Amino acid sequence: MDSDALNTFLTIHRRGGISNAAKFLHRSQPAISRRIALLEQELGVPLFERVAGRTRLSDAGRVLIPYAERAVAAAQDAEQAVRALTKQNSGPVSLAVTGTLADGRLSTIMKRFVRENPAVTLSLRTATSAEVSGLIRRGEATIGLRYNTDRSGDLDCELVLREALQVVCAPDHPLAGRRVKHLAELRGERWIAFPEARGRREVAAAHVFALFLTQGLGDVEWTAVDSLTAQKRLVESGFGLALLARSHLAEELRAASIATIAVGDLAADQDIVLVTRRGGFLSAAAERLLETIRRTYGGLDVSARPRKKSPARKDIARRRVG
Repeated sequence: MDSDALNTFLTIHRRGGISNAAKFLHRSQPAISRRIALLEQELGVPLFERVAGRTRLSDAGRVLIPYAERAVAAAQDAEQAVRALTKQNSGPVSLAVTGTLADGRLSTIMKRFVRENPAVTLSLRTATSAEVSGLIRRGEATIGLRYNTDRSGDLDCELVLREALQVVCAPDHPLAGRRVKHLAELRGERWIAFPEARGRREVAAAHVFALFLTQGLGDVEWTAVDSLTAQKRLVESGFGLALLARSHLAEELRAASIATIAVGDLAADQDIVLVTRRGGFLSAAAERLLETIRRTYGGLDVSARPRKKSPARKDIARRRVG
């Protein structure tokens, strides 16, 4: 069982069949079919089944997936490690980023890295936080940037920034630029938030609700909007309030198109973390990209406010969201 056979197996699975896998790998369909047949013969079990005209994993195929991913990623590490002996200042580096983190900070990171490392090919992919972890785990990306720590044992997560979340509103809202003592004073407002989705770690409706529910305030009116830009435009128009990080609002705050409402008993934040594969190989170029990300995020003054001790009930409300 070699890494090429396992990579062919994974490609058939990810691309949904032999035909698409052949196109992706630039091989003929008969060559792909023979390769997977030899692997199945070696293992003694079928790895795929045809169900309603579609290629699906068999039970054995599902069992093989995580082992194949690790083996292919390890083979890639080995190749990169050998190449790095002669090419310390060149080669590809792939960065996977949660969509809403693809902002001005990311532009600064990429411009700085490309300027300082002209021989390195830097590629970028956007995904949900869970998908970012998956890309790193499978070796499809070198470095990930996502919300909150992934607690699986095969990844290393490093906190680079903890951002305070704040309530934002239209500039002509009666409470714009003012402070309220309690979140309860905003109970009657309409809220805008991301819909619940598997793998999403941005502030979704359930997190907004949790802030109210843990203080015994019940449900709130909300609108699901699956776009950070659209959320900000709706806030600007007075359609509702949102709970966002200040770094997502830099342009709007400078232009005074969005205002903030300070809330005395609101202590919500979200973590931004770097993700790499535990034990995986990082080239010199990848290490430099990690350092560039650390320097950029380390220079930001948007960390969460210090937390005050409070009764157990309030401690629940103060949990991180996102």
